[in-house]
Amino acid sequence: MNNQLKYGLIIVILIAVAIFAAFWTLYLRQQHLPSFQQTRVPPHGVVPGDFEYFYVANTIISTINIALLAILSLIYVNIYIKTRSQFTIGLIIFALVFLVQNVASSPFIATAFGFRAYGLGPFVFLPGMFEFVALSVLLYLSVKY
Repeated sequence: MNNQLKYGLIIVILIAVAIFAAFWTLYLRQQHLPSFQQTRVPPHGVVPGDFEYFYVANTIISTINIALLAILSLIYVNIYIKTRSQFTIGLIIFALVFLVQNVASSPFIATAFGFRAYGLGPFVFLPGMFEFVALSVLLYLSVKY
């Protein structure tokens, strides 16, 4: 498989995951599930600058990061099968630990257990955005070589 086809396939998968996460989030909000309603009043009233779009963006970015980590894990396993390198085992462990961390901190998991975030503003999705950039660089370098 040539590199352009690999890049194209990865981009299509990530776009599909992002669209799926966006529609899934909006669908669950429309179902009036208590855990997906952002209209509940925070404990101390309305928090200025806290928009629900930040939480939707966090959900989408978190889901994309999970997909990136799954793709990275598969690439690293494939590299390990070919090379049997000890370093690749470390990369597999790295990717799997971050995958578990991202699944555990996913907004879908948090809301499923009834937890909500209030007053975080843009800081709710900025760490995920930085992680997305870092994972994208790792994915680019992993596919390139």
